[in-house]
Amino acid sequence: MQTLIMATNNEHKLREIRQILGSRFQVKGLADIGCNTDIPETSDTLQGNALQKARYVAEHFGVDCFADDTGLEVDALGGDPGIYTARYGSINGYGDSHDANANIRCLLDKLSGQTCRTARFRTVIALVRGGKEYLFEGRVEGRIVQQLRGTQGFGYDPVFEVQDTGLTFAEMGPEEKNRLSHRGRATEKLVSFLTSQ
Repeated sequence: MQTLIMATNNEHKLREIRQILGSRFQVKGLADIGCNTDIPETSDTLQGNALQKARYVAEHFGVDCFADDTGLEVDALGGDPGIYTARYGSINGYGDSHDANANIRCLLDKLSGQTCRTARFRTVIALVRGGKEYLFEGRVEGRIVQQLRGTQGFGYDPVFEVQDTGLTFAEMGPEEKNRLSHRGRATEKLVSFLTSQ
């Protein structure tokens, strides 16, 4: 079984990726290779942030690595939160960084009174392998609902309704979410590439 290093210590992301990949690959996180650094994400694009993380691990630990960056893009907010998705609440005075509840409160407040609630999730995966760099993107269209629905998933899942389903990600089981999600779609492109090598 091929081992993949993912540049994250986010257990939610690791669990999702492992569910998507099943028995095809063994996925290890940063803690598994002894990396406890909070790798900076200073790019102004999802692609740049994903590459920054993957390059850091490849350079400092000498292993091939992949990393992702995900953004929620809300049309009525001009594409925000975008690259600030994980810390949207904190940069707007709604609590601590990476606090999902604060992020959702901030988002819903900013959309208060808005009739246009269309949005999309985009995930970019950067792979550094054998000194070369590759990018894979997945996206899913939907809209932001007015109240939290469902108990599955994490992050903005309770307020993101997937187009043509009538369900938020938080109302879906893991299998259905992984089949439809931005991260699932990007990961399948990564897998297709790796299995074709």
